[in-house]
Amino acid sequence: MIPPRDSIRARLIGLAALLTGVALVAGYLAIAAILEDFITGRFDAETEAVADALIAGATIDAEGKLAAGPAPADPRFQMPLSGWFWQLTQDGRVMAKSPSLFDNVLNPPEADFQGGPGLGPAAEPLRVTGHAFTLPDSASALAVTVTAPRAEIDAAMARLRRPLAVSLVVLGLALAAASLLQVAAGLRSLDRLGRDLRRIRTGQADALPLPAVAELRPMATEINALLEQNRAVLARAREHVGNLAHSLKTPLAALDNALPAEHPGHGLIARMDRQIGWHLRRARSSAAPRLLGQRTPVAPVIQDILLVLGGPIREAGLHVEVRADAEPAFAGERQDLEEMIGNLVENAVKWASAALRITARVEGDQLRILIEDDGPGMSDQDHALALTRGARLDEAGPPGTGLGLAIVADLAALHGGELTLDRAALGGLGAGLRLPAAAAARRG
Repeated sequence: MIPPRDSIRARLIGLAALLTGVALVAGYLAIAAILEDFITGRFDAETEAVADALIAGATIDAEGKLAAGPAPADPRFQMPLSGWFWQLTQDGRVMAKSPSLFDNVLNPPEADFQGGPGLGPAAEPLRVTGHAFTLPDSASALAVTVTAPRAEIDAAMARLRRPLAVSLVVLGLALAAASLLQVAAGLRSLDRLGRDLRRIRTGQADALPLPAVAELRPMATEINALLEQNRAVLARAREHVGNLAHSLKTPLAALDNALPAEHPGHGLIARMDRQIGWHLRRARSSAAPRLLGQRTPVAPVIQDILLVLGGPIREAGLHVEVRADAEPAFAGERQDLEEMIGNLVENAVKWASAALRITARVEGDQLRILIEDDGPGMSDQDHALALTRGARLDEAGPPGTGLGLAIVADLAALHGGELTLDRAALGGLGAGLRLPAAAAARRG
């Protein structure tokens, strides 16, 4: 599993979730503040209207005392200790007040203000509106105070906060879903590019198609150029290897032919020829271990090898059995597969007594090839020695360089596979190849 910190998708989704969360919280706080201003403004407007009505109805009697006009008709000012209070003062003395105050009085504000904080008779929070005013024929300091209970304002806010929070949560979920869709759509081109690269690696394609999005086209172009350069380098390396092989082997062959039959130099020339063959084959293989985008069906390679070795097979009177899946395919070049199978089959033909069996099948993403013979085989301790370059376990056996199995092991390793040797079911040597299978041939 990819750690979230290493995933572009996880990073984008995490960043979107963080920014969305911050925006929603900020939005909630901003909207709640606006709603609170609106609600408190509505309460302040009510208390301001009552204050204006009390000022308009106030008079000065014959004794110069402040008298209140008609009391506000709002029943909340009649309920005892409801928090809805009003009172009129003259020179600091309460001259009239709402029935809801009973025998309590309010502390009038020191200056005019609307919607300020205050406390009621029971120390309950109030929203206070207070004004100083004047009347004709009076030099007294007159003031009116009207209050509304803070609890009612808070209750009204609570009724609004819950649906606001629910609405923002639903909005957040919708934005999260939109972010997921946006990230998925944005990264779809990268996923498609990854699938196209996988098709090249498994031999189903030899180049990347240009992506639909402009941002990925330069990358695809560079990758295609790299693939083409890889092919060109391999071709040049093989050409140089071929030229080197020709320039070295031809003088050696001429020297071998020029020496008398009993000359001891023939053995040295044979040894040099084996060493040159080994190093040239190794150089050809390692020049480019594996071309991307190659796919080689196995069955045609086996048939071609058996056709080339048809003469030795007939001379030895061998029965050859081929068992292969419908379409096993090697994720690599035909030349490498021919060299690996060819060396193993040639070795089996040399040592087989009467029978030879070739099996090819696909297991998951691995191609399994097994070449078995009914020859003398070898002991377990000789298996590792047989994979050593130039080693021959029986110098009196069929002619050869002693390089075949080692070359096959090297080529298999260069492709991420391996060569194993074991006792065959036919009684002789069983040489097993494990190689990468081309995707089209995989069977889950």
